[in-house]
Amino acid sequence: MPNYNQPELLASVSARFIENGHSYFIGSGIPLISALLAQRTHAPRAVLFFEAGSIGPILSELPISIADSKTMTRATALQSMCDIFELATLGHVEFGFLGGAQIDRYGNLNATMIGRDYDQPQVRLPGSGGACDVGSLCRKTMIVMIHEKRRFVEQVDFITTPGYLHGFQSRSDAGFIKDTGPYRVITNLAVMDFEAESKRMRLLHLLPGSTVDLVVENTGFELLIPDQIETLAPPTDAELLLLRTELDPEGLIIGRKVVGS
Repeated sequence: MPNYNQPELLASVSARFIENGHSYFIGSGIPLISALLAQRTHAPRAVLFFEAGSIGPILSELPISIADSKTMTRATALQSMCDIFELATLGHVEFGFLGGAQIDRYGNLNATMIGRDYDQPQVRLPGSGGACDVGSLCRKTMIVMIHEKRRFVEQVDFITTPGYLHGFQSRSDAGFIKDTGPYRVITNLAVMDFEAESKRMRLLHLLPGSTVDLVVENTGFELLIPDQIETLAPPTDAELLLLRTELDPEGLIIGRKVVGS
């Protein structure tokens, strides 16, 4: 039985996609704890951007939210929300982390509503916040989600954040900056990317304990499946120790420790 839980797995895998010296628009939840973990391990010079205006902080402890003053610890600059999005527009924010309730094969995200009728939805969701801006302006987006068929759907009920729209060149044809769009989809089962020409979602890596069949079973559309798929390493003991004792000792994001850990 694994000695880690699902949030710890997502946090460690997401952290490994944060590279030293690159810039990242960070939201709450798993992206936030992943950024802390990356800065404390392999990417101490990753440049973090927060919607509330903090640029380049060195996070010493877990902020409660993206507007918490802790996001400003040792920051290079403190600006306004408008300034942050202007920098993204100018191409200074390379990657943005996003999530959503639904995603389709082209990386379009829904965080607005579930149902056919916008005025009378089955479920009303929180909406975009800054997600549409992040997905439209950052060079690439990394999407963190739970992998379920009800979330990975043939067509999202509402496009909150545009991905590759209808595939191929439809994103750039719609006026979005060329060569921007979804980069990775990180779930509790796998990591996906997008095929270069068609822009269809493609299985890239399996997570520990997952299989191709399990991923396909939990996806509501046809994934592209390559011939060879690498299984990523589980969280290391050092990563788990950092998460549990220093970065999130109260379990605000990673939750309770698994039995025996």
